[in-house]
Amino acid sequence: MYIVEAYAAALILTVAAQAAPGPNLVAVAAAALGQGRRAAVYVTFGVASGVLVWVTAVAFGLAVLLDLFPAVLTAMKILGGCYLLYVAAKAARSVLWPSSGGTIRAAGKKASDFRNWRFGLFVVLSNPKAGLMWIAVASFLFGQGLEAPAVLAFGPLGAVSAFLVYGAYALLFSTGRMTLAYQKFQRGFEAAFAAAFGTMGAALILSGLREAHR
Repeated sequence: MYIVEAYAAALILTVAAQAAPGPNLVAVAAAALGQGRRAAVYVTFGVASGVLVWVTAVAFGLAVLLDLFPAVLTAMKILGGCYLLYVAAKAARSVLWPSSGGTIRAAGKKASDFRNWRFGLFVVLSNPKAGLMWIAVASFLFGQGLEAPAVLAFGPLGAVSAFLVYGAYALLFSTGRMTLAYQKFQRGFEAAFAAAFGTMGAALILSGLREAHR
């Protein structure tokens, strides 16, 4: 039963981390408000797919790699921060020129299902804090005596929990009232998205630059 208990404890930690505000939540909210429920669900699929990537990486030694080569984490922070700033710039552009499209929309049209999925995937993979969270989860599971295959097997649970948590946010932000509010105050919402992604991106870059100069 120890593996069930270890999984249960790790899942509680995972759900708590996923429910907290961050890039994933902002991405899902942006899709739900700008394009509707279907788009948000595909962004959620992308986030869940990214979870599988992170769990696979940590199960096979990402923590060891970062311990041996700290510069890798520094590079991850800078590159991830640059991607979030890119998304912020797209949102800021839509504030100045609404016809250019919203945070994840192509100009004048909705994004494809694949593009929305890819956006969710890129957002979660560009956030090193997500990687550090999964390193913490994996470290806990390894500490309970589990081997790499058992840690890897936790991946589907993490992905399902991500889909359920962010799927709930997708439903919330795609309700009629929220959609009408977005249509009425589109520039305000896009400005908020730009500020959120920009702040998170800048924080990652600054953190990476500080580490690079140590």
